[in-house]
Amino acid sequence: MIGKLQGVIDYIGDGFVILMVGGVGYKVYTPEILTLKSPVSLWIETIVREDSLRLFGFSTIAGQNLFNQLTTVSGVGPKVALAIMGTIKTDTLMSAIATGDAKTIATAPGVGKKVAEKIIVELKNKMGGGNFDFGNDIAGGALPDLLAALESLGYKRMDIIDMAQKLVSNNPNMDVSKLVPMALKEISSK
Repeated sequence: MIGKLQGVIDYIGDGFVILMVGGVGYKVYTPEILTLKSPVSLWIETIVREDSLRLFGFSTIAGQNLFNQLTTVSGVGPKVALAIMGTIKTDTLMSAIATGDAKTIATAPGVGKKVAEKIIVELKNKMGGGNFDFGNDIAGGALPDLLAALESLGYKRMDIIDMAQKLVSNNPNMDVSKLVPMALKEISSK
């Protein structure tokens, strides 16, 4: 099986690229945002079905591992896993799984509340394993409360989640009542 490809992006399609490697163009499905004619190195996951052989590419091993974990969930195939990873950043997705944040996962196209909850149930215990690293413990109790407070003020989860995670990880012992004003100040400065 192909483990890694290094080459130049020759074509960018809807959810895939043609990666030229040694004169051969490989069609690689990827959630990565890549630039035409740029050199790239992708970790490859090969999925063989009765009627197809598909290559899925990721810029990091963690991304590839997360894709593999997502596809173990019943009802989540490669297409849905790519949609999730293309919509939600890897760190944000891992945090959402660890904290039980189904709303964030359900923002991906083709993922409803039931599938998001199934992903959380089936993968939550695996998030502590060696393949997933949170660095700081952003899975603490303040993040869901901060997100809920900001959403109640009308902010969209996907617009605020990265900023909220940074605030919580940089201020791990701070109460939500102090984090909300800090978040609002951060939002208004942008």
